[in-house]
Amino acid sequence: MKVYLRTFGCRANHYDTEAVRAMLEKNGHAIVSSPADADVAVFNSCAVTSDAEAELRKVVRHAAREQPGLRSLVVGCAAALDDDRKEPLRIRSLPTVQHVIGGADLSAIAEALDLAPPAASVLTRAQSGVRALLRIQDGCDEHCTFCATTLARGANRSRTADDLVREATALSERHAEIVITGIHIGTYGADIGASLGALMARLVRDVPSVRFRLSSIEATEIDDGLVELFVGAPRQLVPHVHAPLQSGADRVLRRMGRHWYTAASYASAIERMAARMPVLGLGADVIAGFPGETEQDHGATVEWIERLPFTYLHVFPYSRRPGTAADRLRDHLAPALVSTRAAELRELASRKAAGYRASRSGGVADVIAIGGRHERDAMTGDYLSVIPADPTIPRGARFTARLALEHNRLLAVPVAP
Repeated sequence: MKVYLRTFGCRANHYDTEAVRAMLEKNGHAIVSSPADADVAVFNSCAVTSDAEAELRKVVRHAAREQPGLRSLVVGCAAALDDDRKEPLRIRSLPTVQHVIGGADLSAIAEALDLAPPAASVLTRAQSGVRALLRIQDGCDEHCTFCATTLARGANRSRTADDLVREATALSERHAEIVITGIHIGTYGADIGASLGALMARLVRDVPSVRFRLSSIEATEIDDGLVELFVGAPRQLVPHVHAPLQSGADRVLRRMGRHWYTAASYASAIERMAARMPVLGLGADVIAGFPGETEQDHGATVEWIERLPFTYLHVFPYSRRPGTAADRLRDHLAPALVSTRAAELRELASRKAAGYRASRSGGVADVIAIGGRHERDAMTGDYLSVIPADPTIPRGARFTARLALEHNRLLAVPVAP
């Protein structure tokens, strides 16, 4: 059987697709790069924005035109929510779709594909990307009013440290970087008497040959143990944090249901960490135009972004999600105003990013050759995209480099470690 895999959305979704890939390859099936060459397609859906759902529909229909005899499965978050909505996506009515499976239930996917039931734990060993993904937990116990992910993914569920060390060890044989991912990784271990800091200390100790990177984590959930690892082992736990801010206005944060921090406590956590780290790549998610956001609220977000040492931002215009509490709020903003505020935040993010790139010129970085759109892209530990000065460096190689700014791009010139 030839299978085409397509993933939408976050790194947790991409990890789930890699688990499906591992299960298929273990059963002797081939993964193909085009639906035109496939017998079966598995589409892993995202419910974060309406654009992601529209893209799913577009891609499934296009695949059906390329291969009318295709058997398609749609899995993931949008699939999990579809039947519970007042206005469902009607995924089952899309051409070639035979099965709709909420989340990434490997047993249900195996049954749909007539495969033997998978083992209790499917470990990935060789993923498709240069940087491997390791999902340490699933689900979230918070209830942000704008978020459909909790509805789709359910409550926090952590994997055991032993299981994660086994998978990380296997991945380290083929990948130089492992990205720690999940839905709410800062709550890792709350259900099994463990903690993220203890897990990362063990991974750094037991799998020393790779560098680890945390994906999105709440700023106020970065404890002293994690900070000590960032400071003491920067080649093993890279100096990069993506900490969602969402808004710099406390009133908006309360309307978002993000009760566990204020703008000031967020800033305090970031400044405490940045004061101890000589290099820090710092990113954040920000939502522009949340219902009821005033010009003063937007201004507060701009002020905090100006103040804190962000090196990039992911700016999202607010997107209504059916079934969420925010969808029922009053005072939704006009789309044109939302777009204007998002554009202002993106322009500010661009200036901050350019300033950070310039500040890193002349510095030394731990680099991994990624490839990609330009085939020569590479990534530093602090999450900068750079170009290896030596074109013979192979994809996936890890090296130490001195950075040099040329035409607004950073060159990575290899040096002795």
